[in-house]
Amino acid sequence: MIKFNIPPCTGKENEYIAQAIASHKICGDGEFTKKCNEWIESHTRTSKALLTTSCTHATEMAALLCDIQPGDEVIMPSYTFVSTANAFVLNGATVVFVDIRPDTLNIDENLIEEAVTPKTKAIVPVHYAGVSCEMDKIMEIARQHNLKVIEDAAQGVMSEYKGRPLGTIGNFGCFSFHETKNYSMGEGGCLLIRDKEMIEKAEIIREKGTNRSKFFRGQVDKYTWVSAGSSYLPSELNAAYLFAQLEQAQTIFDDRMKSWTLYYELLSPLKEAGKISLPVVPDNCKHNAHMFYIKATDLKERTALIEYLRRQDIYSVFHYIPLHSAPAGKQYARFCGQDIYTTKESERLLRLPMYYGLKSEDVYFVCEKIIQFYQ
Repeated sequence: MIKFNIPPCTGKENEYIAQAIASHKICGDGEFTKKCNEWIESHTRTSKALLTTSCTHATEMAALLCDIQPGDEVIMPSYTFVSTANAFVLNGATVVFVDIRPDTLNIDENLIEEAVTPKTKAIVPVHYAGVSCEMDKIMEIARQHNLKVIEDAAQGVMSEYKGRPLGTIGNFGCFSFHETKNYSMGEGGCLLIRDKEMIEKAEIIREKGTNRSKFFRGQVDKYTWVSAGSSYLPSELNAAYLFAQLEQAQTIFDDRMKSWTLYYELLSPLKEAGKISLPVVPDNCKHNAHMFYIKATDLKERTALIEYLRRQDIYSVFHYIPLHSAPAGKQYARFCGQDIYTTKESERLLRLPMYYGLKSEDVYFVCEKIIQFYQ
């Protein structure tokens, strides 16, 4: 059986978890959390990285830092995970969806400005499959209308746009370290902060609304409740697991890229024959091989292909159901303009097995079966 995903494990996870246990410090912000934050700051060149319990919570923190209030509007694609919208809905905002591009499946940057109203507070580009949105255009729209930009870079660790790491271009960036991501801590995420003046406020929100971080740095003699906040600190055990992978980040990157490239080469004949579509990576983007997908002709064909592969013990999956078609999407959001590509492309897309350590022979086998299906 070829599984769709196997969580990454590089070898030192148990050792580091044991070290964390031996330190008698297994709650948040121990040595491994600090090491993870420092690694992310070093490799992304962002002002501050704060490890969180999930990418969902990182996005919720960004919404609080942007002071999202009831009646505000936030622009994003409908083709994303529910957390992208929930973070703003929880604060009473209305989500405004716009259509995606058919090539990258990212938000269509040329449709954003049409969705801006006097109530608009922020734009949330989602870097699908670790391939960047067109950030120069998005940032220009944000500057013209005085909007915040929160990058949903859940899938974008180690990806870049014109040499800039994803998550560092907007005001805030959000990473995911869920078990399905390139680098994992089981459940976890990270908030990236571009503007230094927002760091202290972020630390307070993350520490239950207290100035506890300043206390531990010796800046105050006691800590107290100073603002609204919540508990967004992950366990030190999770951070220890993650740090083992961050130390091997390039090795994991290279391994996944090898599988991604092999998939692309083996399935290119089907693409040239017009049977399927393959991922598109614009020239100004460096992706991270987060996923490999193909696009079938339509929903019926995709369903048949999933069933065919399952009979061969190959586990492939479709991805997001567009949020605007969900019951909560109809309640808390609206779609600006026409849904030309969001639903159509979502019904075509099929994700193939992709994980660190995927064997080349398994990639060959998957591609062989897909080719047989189309023959």
